[in-house]
Amino acid sequence: MKEVKPSRKPLIFYYFVVLLVVLLFNMLVMPVMTQQSVTEVDYGKFMTMAERHQIGEVQIQDKEIYFTSKDGETVYMTGKMDDPNLVSMLRESGAKFSQQVVNDTASPLINLLSWILPFVLFIAIGQYMSKKLLEKAGGGGNAMMFGMGKSNAKIYVHSTEGISFDDVAGEDEAKENLSEIVEYLHDPTKYTEIGASMPKGILLVGPPGTGKTMLAKAVAGEASVPFFSISGSEFVEMFVGMGASKVRDLFKQAKEKSPCIVFIDEIDAIGKKRDGQLGGNDEREQTLNQLLTEMDGFEGNNGVIILAATNRPESLDPALLRPGRFDRRVPVELPDLKGREDILKVHAKKVKVADGVDYNAIARMASGASGAELANIVNEAALRAVRDGRKEVSQSDLEESIEVVIAGYEKKHAILTLEEKRIVAYHEIGHALVAACQSHSAPVQKITIVPRTSGALGYTMQVEEGNHYLMSRTELENKIATFTGGRAAEALVFDSITTGASNDIEQATKIARAMITRYGMSDEFGMVAMETVNNQYLGGDASLSCSPQTQADIDRMVVDLVSRQYDKAMTILRENREKLDQLASFLYEKETITGEEFMAILESGSEQK
Repeated sequence: MKEVKPSRKPLIFYYFVVLLVVLLFNMLVMPVMTQQSVTEVDYGKFMTMAERHQIGEVQIQDKEIYFTSKDGETVYMTGKMDDPNLVSMLRESGAKFSQQVVNDTASPLINLLSWILPFVLFIAIGQYMSKKLLEKAGGGGNAMMFGMGKSNAKIYVHSTEGISFDDVAGEDEAKENLSEIVEYLHDPTKYTEIGASMPKGILLVGPPGTGKTMLAKAVAGEASVPFFSISGSEFVEMFVGMGASKVRDLFKQAKEKSPCIVFIDEIDAIGKKRDGQLGGNDEREQTLNQLLTEMDGFEGNNGVIILAATNRPESLDPALLRPGRFDRRVPVELPDLKGREDILKVHAKKVKVADGVDYNAIARMASGASGAELANIVNEAALRAVRDGRKEVSQSDLEESIEVVIAGYEKKHAILTLEEKRIVAYHEIGHALVAACQSHSAPVQKITIVPRTSGALGYTMQVEEGNHYLMSRTELENKIATFTGGRAAEALVFDSITTGASNDIEQATKIARAMITRYGMSDEFGMVAMETVNNQYLGGDASLSCSPQTQADIDRMVVDLVSRQYDKAMTILRENREKLDQLASFLYEKETITGEEFMAILESGSEQK
């Protein structure tokens, strides 16, 4: 899409010109008006006037001599000569020596003009420029004069390099929903003939980075219509009523360029629920009211479609979401396995990729990644290929870039002591061995004890074979046991524990608490929700909604659940102590091993050389 920028100069430019004129007037004109006139004479006349006692006051400078007549009405100036008798001659003539002969103080009228004239110039030029701006803007009052009530939406039109649906992968359901909008903008008659009308507003909801803005631009690119893009925060102004004025101006422009698409990004900035409390944000509420009014004022099938994006739909005002305003909600969720593979292929077209790259394997490793993160993974792989002096991106580049996004870059100068390295090796093998000895666990893909910039001294990567939408109670318990496997290995082998399990403890506790409070997987509470998830697309923070006594019971049950799984992990490691030592020694030497190497040692029992 190509942006069309409005051809108008900012108002600050005109006031800068006015200020420059006033400064030049004060610097050049006023000194001439206030300075007293000086008559230049030769040195001979000066000597003659001194001999005749006609000099009143005299001022001797380095190169000039200023003197007045006896009556003081005329000021003279002459060049200074090397005359040793000058001072005595002036004293004999009766002249008075002065520090300031030239009088810079003008008449009271000139002094008054020196104050009034700059203000008159400033006001006159300012009024003239403001009048011209108002004529260009078509009116709008004083608010428009300062640009506060004018919509600053960016306008895009279709171009050959525009974004289309082919450039957006992994969101087939969302594209299918939006393709109907494109068909309507191309040929509205087949909808009007049957009496159908398009939704006035379509709300795109989903986590950050899933491509909501790109989908909106793709709709405009496919439909070949003007596309107005503005962020919700741009409606928020300091003065009450300015945001509402921007809304009116935006919809006025949209109606003039119909058919078109208006896209409001992060609409929750102005569309939050009105709570009615004292001291609320009157400016935001007036802006929201104006937006509701403008959407109600749309006539049926006028060709203006409103798209909006947010990742906090639960915070929006119910009046904004009712039918007749935002009639349709289009979820833009994180892509599944097939979607991740398609997104990787789209972004891989922008770089040179070697033959034989398995995008499916990369997509499985990048489970839970958004479209933006997948684009970053491809770019990191290209950067790694350049650093290594290669012309193409290989499979290893893409796999390493996933690790960079997950755990950060390898620390080149972080050197662990031999004892620390041995502890980390047993810790990571503890995770992998517990996972491998349990059913319903994802296969181990890679184990490393190379420190990363995220702070991790090592990690174990598990990769699911395919899409996984549901998790059973057994699978969740196995996951907790896997998280506790690292600490269990430390305690079993070294009879001591370290700080390396802090993240494992956090993850295990989070799963255990969710099982009890949200998933109804406790025998005591059953199918009763004790926790509410807020901002599901922004981290999913949860808040307990139960009595203090129940909260204490929940804490006790979480401790019991994690403790049981820790004991299970410890039992698995004790039963496989020989394999634990063998695998830890191999990892200690190699520092990084693949899932295939791990399983080969586990199944055969012979050390791989």
